[in-house]
Amino acid sequence: MEKREMTCIMCPLGCSLVVTKDGDKIEVTGNNCQRGVIFAKEELTCPMRIVTSSVKTAEGVRACKTSKPVPKAMIFDVMKEIEKLRLKKVKFGDVVIHNVLNTGADIVITANE
Repeated sequence: MEKREMTCIMCPLGCSLVVTKDGDKIEVTGNNCQRGVIFAKEELTCPMRIVTSSVKTAEGVRACKTSKPVPKAMIFDVMKEIEKLRLKKVKFGDVVIHNVLNTGADIVITANE
């Protein structure tokens, strides 16, 4: 049996979760909503994260992020793909990489300046 403590990051409450895994059975306590259960189970099986970064453009540096969470184990690979970019003109909402590394997530510009 495996027992872990973690803080839920799905909302501002930051519930203190206790997650117990016994074989395929996962039990979560300490959550104030169902999102905490979903978060805890995902953390144990396949942790996911939104990646935020910046991309170099002819106009300077622009903020960007993934359109949805990607596997935590792929964060540095996604960052390397973003680092390769040298773009001309971009604007808020532009997709600069479609389906980065076959994750299903796009890299999207999140700021005009």
